[in-house]
Amino acid sequence: MMRTGYACLAVGVPGSEMKSCLQKNASETRLLELIGNNLDALEKIILYNIHNHILLFRISSDLIPFGSSLSYTLPWPEVYMEKLSRIGQLIRSSGMRVSMHPGQYTVLNSLSDPVVERAILDLKYHAKVLDSLGLGPEHKLILHLGGAYGNKPAARKRFLINYARLDSFVQRRLVLENDDKIFHIRDVLETASQASIPVVFDNLHNFVNPADKDVTESEWISLCSQTWKPEDGPQKIHYAQQNPLRKSGSHSETILIDPFLEFCNQIRRSDLDIMLEVKDKNVSAIKCSICLSPSRPEIHLLEEEWARYKYNILEHSSSEYLSIRQLFRNKDTCTSLDMYHFVEAALQKPVSTGSAVNAAEHVWGYFKNKASEAEKRRFQKLLQNYQLGSSPLESVKTNLSRLALKYQEDYLLCGYYFHLYKGGIL
Repeated sequence: MMRTGYACLAVGVPGSEMKSCLQKNASETRLLELIGNNLDALEKIILYNIHNHILLFRISSDLIPFGSSLSYTLPWPEVYMEKLSRIGQLIRSSGMRVSMHPGQYTVLNSLSDPVVERAILDLKYHAKVLDSLGLGPEHKLILHLGGAYGNKPAARKRFLINYARLDSFVQRRLVLENDDKIFHIRDVLETASQASIPVVFDNLHNFVNPADKDVTESEWISLCSQTWKPEDGPQKIHYAQQNPLRKSGSHSETILIDPFLEFCNQIRRSDLDIMLEVKDKNVSAIKCSICLSPSRPEIHLLEEEWARYKYNILEHSSSEYLSIRQLFRNKDTCTSLDMYHFVEAALQKPVSTGSAVNAAEHVWGYFKNKASEAEKRRFQKLLQNYQLGSSPLESVKTNLSRLALKYQEDYLLCGYYFHLYKGGIL
């Protein structure tokens, strides 16, 4: 079964935000408090993923603030043993696979010894998180080879020397990924083969930094599959689409469904785990998961998605809004592709003042009988200023978002209206 997933943060999942603090305020008490909050947030995301059939997820490196420095010696695994055990059990029992991806400053092949030492400590921290959750070696740590420092062969050799210094509990989780600037997929495959390290193929990185343009994505994925051992779990790849408005290699706001399905059809594999790297996170993961379903998806999943999208769609296009409502009138023939084609068509249209006001007034309807006179005056003033062009739409939506929090309107808080594509079109 092909699993699709997303990285770190969830859109429209109240209480799932990771928290941190300034280093000067990072006392032991404060750090343990933040860790407890972040574990609660992780549990909310895991439960959300299970409900929405998302069985691939990358845990944020920010789960433990200052995890490889100030918090490294704190007894958080013991203090939160019960929470960690509960989250780990949820992950295992659902068949979910999680991973972590240390950031750009974790450079194992650096020329600087202090940088290498910090990288080793950071990798230990990440492995410690997965171990504390009671997860097996199929739950991975993704890492790039690092820098070239003017000599790629020497840099690759230095990576292998420092990899040998890692504890076995780190080595068993480590996976290498091609990057978009220095080490292409052939560099990574040749390096990884010398230490029996699995390789993740990233399609957008390969497009920007190709090893050989004559080798297809399917062929590279097949070559990478040979690096995965049974204990590593199913082969994993990263998939992204280019943002047409940003520099080469920038991730798109959303995964457009037709190119994604075409990619899946071309690689002709049903046993891959596909991590989506995209700005709208879980929104695209749900879309791709539903559309990859081998049988017709449960209608309630589509209805839940429509409920989350509806005011975004109304804000962009009343015609697509009405088309999707019509689609759901005949649930026996309603398909996921039909709905998402309408959604994508709507979100690629620029927001007009009239449609934005229409959507905002629909959302305001949740508060008009609760709001104070001052709140009513403020909403009308912000809306009028937007219509006159003297203030941005975001000021109206920010005000509505605050009201949704104040009056605990879960329908709105769990939707996408306050979160997606704030600047306009996809």
